[in-house]
Amino acid sequence: MSWGCELWDQFDGLEKHTHWGLEFLDRFAKFVKERAEIEAGYAKQLRNLVKKFQPKRNSKDEEEYKFSSSRAFLAVLSELSDYAGQREVVAECILGVVEAELSQHSQKLRAERKAYIHEGRKAQQHLEACFKCLESSKKRFERDCKEADRTLQCFQKLDHDINATKADVEKANNHQLLRKAQMQESKGDYAGEMQRFNQEQKSHYYTLMPSVFQKLQVVEERRIGHVGEGIKQFADVERRVLPIVGKCLDGMTRAADAINSGNDSQLVVEMLKSGFECPTDVPFEDYSEVVGKDWSDGGSGSGNGATLRSGTLSQSIRVDPRIDPRTTLSRSRSRFWPFMKKSKTFCEDQSHLPPEQRRKKLLQSIEEIKRHIQKEVDQKDALIKMKDVYIKNPQMGDPASLEAKFAELGFEIDKLRLNLQKHETWLAEANGQVQGKSEIPRRLSGIYVQPNPDISRGSNGPHAHESSPDGSYTDEAGADTPLDFDDEFDDDSQAVGTCRVVYSFDSLDDGTLTVVEGHVLEVLEKDRGDGWTRVRRDSSEGYVPTSYLEYIPEDPTHGASSPDQTETIIKTTMTYI
Repeated sequence: MSWGCELWDQFDGLEKHTHWGLEFLDRFAKFVKERAEIEAGYAKQLRNLVKKFQPKRNSKDEEEYKFSSSRAFLAVLSELSDYAGQREVVAECILGVVEAELSQHSQKLRAERKAYIHEGRKAQQHLEACFKCLESSKKRFERDCKEADRTLQCFQKLDHDINATKADVEKANNHQLLRKAQMQESKGDYAGEMQRFNQEQKSHYYTLMPSVFQKLQVVEERRIGHVGEGIKQFADVERRVLPIVGKCLDGMTRAADAINSGNDSQLVVEMLKSGFECPTDVPFEDYSEVVGKDWSDGGSGSGNGATLRSGTLSQSIRVDPRIDPRTTLSRSRSRFWPFMKKSKTFCEDQSHLPPEQRRKKLLQSIEEIKRHIQKEVDQKDALIKMKDVYIKNPQMGDPASLEAKFAELGFEIDKLRLNLQKHETWLAEANGQVQGKSEIPRRLSGIYVQPNPDISRGSNGPHAHESSPDGSYTDEAGADTPLDFDDEFDDDSQAVGTCRVVYSFDSLDDGTLTVVEGHVLEVLEKDRGDGWTRVRRDSSEGYVPTSYLEYIPEDPTHGASSPDQTETIIKTTMTYI
């Protein structure tokens, strides 16, 4: 049905209805906008929730996430983070597409409606003006008719009055004729206004207003279509994220299915197992056997009696010399470990932990150190390739500019390897496979890390003879004991070359030599792949880390003082690194 034919007289009603329709469109757009804000807020709260319960790096609770239930919880957090991302996508699509299009359509429809309403109101005002002109001409015609009738009656009265003069009768006749002419003129104006009004009215109700109503109907139908399209887009936004949301939920379900209570229980055993044997029954030590024994033989002196009792008690407690005291201590600690106060002091060799836990911690540390070593070696290999490129193409860079980095990487690798050997020694000790000092290699491939000068070596250090729960003793100073160079130097050794000290080095122990940066030394024995070079300064001989030195070419034509003419330690130690 057409509004122009059916609602020809409902301009005001259509004006109100179309206004309500646009208000409804704006209200729906506002609803969509607030829904998008709710989705964005929901996604933000989910992000904050995930961040709140996400384990932090280097957290004390990292051990907990070895359990399958904890890993499942981490998977739930990850999937929930992805789910929050999908809620953000929904919010962005709703706000950037649906709400934006609805607002744009609303503005355009308002402008069109305003123009059509103005056109219809203008047509109505014109018809009302024509009607007012018709009414005015009608009233004037009515008034002229009444005046003509009155003058006619007045003329007829004077005409029949015998006392009226001829002049009065003539005057009345002329007056009634004038009024009659005015009446005829008003009649013609009234007829013309009526004809014009009828034409305007017909044009208004059959042409102008139907066109305006038809345009308003098109605007209204477009508005309704935009509402439907907005609702459809609103639903499609949700539908597009449903597959990914379903994958997130499936991931949570798979995480729940991956929980294994039996493995978690076994993991608790592996994490908390101390490695001690279950304690045996505590033996009864009867000290009453010595009470009064040999008291009568002690004489009259009370001092002698006391001495005799003391001697008898001492003899009753005998120690089997064949039993290792450390084994006895280990058994004692195993027996009383549940009742001992656990030490909160962290030891680098993990001796504060039970044997089983200590082995696991040391294994983890060894793996981490190996990863660091491999990383440094990879960096050094990359520098070697870069240096080869610089040598082949000098315009790309100076190979000498990489020497400082080579020295730094060599120093770091040697330090890590020394730390690795130290941890492997501790692991062997924890496994009961500790080698004696005589079995430890004389020379190590690595740069010695200077021990803390505040901690003296031997039994006077703060951690000297600190025992671990499994009965083994830990000597912190012994962990960093300097290398034992016990070679007997030959005073008649011939120099095989010369070198310059790049970094100062303090003597670690017998067999090493203190050198100062810039000194020139005689090389008695080159590096054999273990990171140490035997040198001589004046009458003193000893070993110095190879990475602290640079060899001076034997060719006398090359200036020994020119850095560009020297061969750095990195070239020498490249093979064993």
